[in-house]
Amino acid sequence: MPNNASAKKRVRQTGKRRLENRIVKTRYRGATKKLLLALDNQEPAERVESLLSEAYAALDSAAKKGAIHKNQASRRKSRLASRVKALSQENR
Repeated sequence: MPNNASAKKRVRQTGKRRLENRIVKTRYRGATKKLLLALDNQEPAERVESLLSEAYAALDSAAKKGAIHKNQASRRKSRLASRVKALSQENR
């Protein structure tokens, strides 16, 4: 329980930030999950490319807003791209 004004303010700030970050993180996790499901179901390349673009946008947005670190966003994007590439090579 906060005892002084600055501690009370800090509790309010962290609560707001936690909610905002949760929304942003849910968005990129959902986009990533859609992409991975599309890859598992071997959906058409156009659909996969659009989902990859969506996931990139969500990750970039999360990094810009500070919900995740820019290097984490970059790492996640790289891993998604490599999975897409591997499956496209496999389907040839």
